[in-house]
Amino acid sequence: MKAGSPRLRADHTLLLVVDLQMRLLPAIANRRQVLRNSLLLLRLADLIQLPVLLTTQYEKGLGATVPEVLAAAPGVAPLDKVSFGCFGDETILARLAAQPGRDQLLVAGIESHICVAQTVLGALDRGYQVHVASDAVGSRTEANREVGLSRMEHAGALLSSAEMAIYELLARSDGEAFRRMLPYLKE
Repeated sequence: MKAGSPRLRADHTLLLVVDLQMRLLPAIANRRQVLRNSLLLLRLADLIQLPVLLTTQYEKGLGATVPEVLAAAPGVAPLDKVSFGCFGDETILARLAAQPGRDQLLVAGIESHICVAQTVLGALDRGYQVHVASDAVGSRTEANREVGLSRMEHAGALLSSAEMAIYELLARSDGEAFRRMLPYLKE
């Protein structure tokens, strides 16, 4: 399943946004940056038709997905889970299996050292090439965010930024998608 090239390719990538929830997000360090960059990735996904998977962790306790994320992912219903990692949930596994050829995951969300890390480790175990948008993931403390990123990188995930991933997926400056995305990048 692992893609040959480390470069993100639009026809191989699925955007996975983990647990950006109403009761959890306010406690996250740099939450505005995490939300802004996650929204940028979602806008790009809409423009270039990347499949998107949204998750919640125990929605009953931690609340629904934040409204801005739902608005940026029209038609995408979040999948609720109780396993910390997405790869411990049969519904999520089935949804991923329904996306043949999508062997690269671009991951954003919270918390870096818990649900994001366990999701990334599970994806790597299953042969996915995983890219983590480091400025679109967060934890309640910066120390936990950093240790989560370090753990994921040492396990084989590729770290980048939301903007880096966006430009990599767009690949060119002469297309309609780039022209439509540019105003969001300048905000």
